[in-house]
Amino acid sequence: METLVSIVLPCYNEEAIIQKNISSIIGYLEDTNKYKWEIVIVNDGSKDKTGEIANLLEKNNEQVRVIHHPVNLNLGHALQTGFCNSKGDIIVVMDIDLSYSVDHIGRMVDKMLETSCDIVVASPYMKGGSVIDVPFSRKIMSKWLNKFMSFVAQEKYYTFTGMVRAYRSGFIKNVNLKTKDYEINPEIMYKAMILRARIIEIPASLDWTEQNKVSGKRVSSIRVLRGFFSGIMAAFIFRPYIFFIVVGAFLMVLSMYQLIWLFFDTLRDLHQCIETGELLACSFSISLAKQFAKNPQSFLVGGITFLASIQILSLGFLSLQSKRYFEELFHLGTSIKKRL
Repeated sequence: METLVSIVLPCYNEEAIIQKNISSIIGYLEDTNKYKWEIVIVNDGSKDKTGEIANLLEKNNEQVRVIHHPVNLNLGHALQTGFCNSKGDIIVVMDIDLSYSVDHIGRMVDKMLETSCDIVVASPYMKGGSVIDVPFSRKIMSKWLNKFMSFVAQEKYYTFTGMVRAYRSGFIKNVNLKTKDYEINPEIMYKAMILRARIIEIPASLDWTEQNKVSGKRVSSIRVLRGFFSGIMAAFIFRPYIFFIVVGAFLMVLSMYQLIWLFFDTLRDLHQCIETGELLACSFSISLAKQFAKNPQSFLVGGITFLASIQILSLGFLSLQSKRYFEELFHLGTSIKKRL
């Protein structure tokens, strides 16, 4: 049976580019002629003429469908709406600005058909990928944010935040997603890893050349700092205990530095006391009291940091236990959902 591919396109205030770019996607799909296809446009409460233009595209092409959100519900809801309303065997999510060119559709679909994987990710940060004309600050933040996520997740994937992906429909429709904003892309990766899904990355070209030409006409672009901090918070879900353990271990080292020196100075004072023959004044507690009189701040800092490190390390172990419980429950919930 011929494969049906659904192209999901979330849109918010894209009147400057929607008609041209969807026409480019349609042209590519018609020229390729390798599989059946449909385009699902999710108009996420746009305040400009995006919805009107989308309706016109739907009217002129029976393979285009439009779903309207009455208000802006953000990317997470837009993607979930697209997944639920897609009829295809493979669901491809593209960015309406075509910063990833239309040929990525065919490359991702071909890779999925070739490997029978669950997710194909278009990755500009892996070997063979490229980033062109992206503002320097955004490029650096995005690249290092994805490196950080890779470190925290302890999985060798290069792109966690990218939206341009292909999904096996039977897989993505059974994944329970909660995030309503940009963090949905790392969330999908995290939950896919829990379910032991097969994730494959292909080299991709992220090119903002055309997008920069209409940057003054578009108001839907993600704010750099907002996206960065959202990504940092999203990374927390992969291995939350690492954050606690790193901070707790750092405080433990600081406290041990203070306390070991205090212990060493106490032993040195006790040794000097014994050498001078002042046996009545020679005891560990007396020597310790002398060190406290000399450096009370060391006792205070060392004690507080030690107690803080114990508390934070305890939170780390508790979060590890909670994460394992969550993963087991998520496995169970997904299995039940598939059977319903």
